[in-house]
Amino acid sequence: MEQEGHKSHRTDFAPIMETSYLTAQNVRQYRAIMRLFFREYEKMHFQLYKEDVLELLHRQEGFADYTMAQLVQDLEALAGWKNLIPLQDPRKVYTIADYKNRQYRYTMSEYAVEIERLTVRLENLFLESGNLSTSLFRRMAENLEEAAAAEGRKSKEINEWWTSLQEDFKRLNQNYQDYLREFYSGRAEKLLKSVEFIVHKDRFIAYLQEFVQELQFHASRIAGIIKKRQELIEESLLEKVVKSELEIPRALAGREDAPSGPEWDREAMVREQVYGKWDSLKRWFLPLDGRECESSRVLSITNDIIRSIIQNAALIVQLQNWGVSRKEDYRNMVQMFLGCETVEDAHKLSAHVFGIQQVEHFRIRDEQETDSISQSVYEEPASQVLLKPHTRSYKERKDKTGFADQTWEKLSRRTEYLKQIEQERTRMMRYIRDGKLEVDQIRETVPQSVRQTLLQWISQAGLNASGKGRTEYGQEFLLKRKEGTCVLNCEDGALRLPRYVLDFR
Repeated sequence: MEQEGHKSHRTDFAPIMETSYLTAQNVRQYRAIMRLFFREYEKMHFQLYKEDVLELLHRQEGFADYTMAQLVQDLEALAGWKNLIPLQDPRKVYTIADYKNRQYRYTMSEYAVEIERLTVRLENLFLESGNLSTSLFRRMAENLEEAAAAEGRKSKEINEWWTSLQEDFKRLNQNYQDYLREFYSGRAEKLLKSVEFIVHKDRFIAYLQEFVQELQFHASRIAGIIKKRQELIEESLLEKVVKSELEIPRALAGREDAPSGPEWDREAMVREQVYGKWDSLKRWFLPLDGRECESSRVLSITNDIIRSIIQNAALIVQLQNWGVSRKEDYRNMVQMFLGCETVEDAHKLSAHVFGIQQVEHFRIRDEQETDSISQSVYEEPASQVLLKPHTRSYKERKDKTGFADQTWEKLSRRTEYLKQIEQERTRMMRYIRDGKLEVDQIRETVPQSVRQTLLQWISQAGLNASGKGRTEYGQEFLLKRKEGTCVLNCEDGALRLPRYVLDFR
């Protein structure tokens, strides 16, 4: 069920004050303090006194002479930019002087945590590399298959199912983008054209080709599962996911710019995010609104990379071969000419090296008995060529012949063909019971013609978006699919296929 009329989250693109410390004048001190807070935040030390901060800073190189006055000034600046949130500690106030000195504990704001995570990722950007693992496809397919079972679970379990699905989808996007991005960088282009890359090209090609094969299989499988479970997910599960998200209590950490207003504002934002993520997942595997799906684009990009690797490797090998010197070959040829005892031997060697000097070519239209390049023309049987005079008055003699009446033979073949068609029709009708043809109910061993006709009907209906098809006998049917698979015993082997049902109208 498509949710229409959702209010999108309003963005006014105001300045983000929390990023000011990244380009401020004392950026080295600010970044050192924020990185220190972030490392302690990862250790679950959310609140720090300025004395603790100063002690940790003194352990870092270049901060041995850093004073408490400088730290207080920098902490106030970071608090002004809303990177740090000062919390007054009443337990340490014993005198009026202590109260005036304001003993604070400092904690990072939500924005500051995400900014520091971003800076850490930027610092390690070239150390991390994506991969083309296909295990995420399998996990996503399993999660989508569990959609029916997840409908009856509790809100918390539905939220975990949705989170697992989105995490796998997010990692899938990041992995292939990070890996394929390297092939379009300046460094990769230079490496692909280097001689050293020839040694590794086979590994790259094998890795990419394996990914292409797995992507083709899993993308079509996931697309089929999405079509099968789409109505259930959009009409029931997504609303339950929205409800489970709203049930999670959120701490606003005392920010002044925290969202406020009626509860439906938050609900609209959550619903927009959930349905937007589901729409992105669908567009990755299904073509929507006349646009190509993302999986097809990834296949096209990967094939282009494979083609580029092969072309660059071939060009490098060709350039290497051009650089090979023929000087030694020419010297050996000269020595062989000097060793010829007669002129006849020299002529033979010359014909071998430079080819025959006087050649007469005869072209005939007779078909050769073999296309082998190693067989000599002298080994071909002799052929006769009819020579005709080149005069205008010459006319080729034509023999007058009649033609045989083949009416009875045509009628016999037609009757035999119609009889065969009727036999096949009768055989196919035997499998239809109560207006339905259930593949898993066929117990006998069927001939090859029945298997071909049955697969042709299934393929015809499968290519139709409505699942409808029409037999060559004029019967209209609707293709349905039940859970599980079955085995169709044929004369030429056993065929495993889904439990299809052909419902004839």
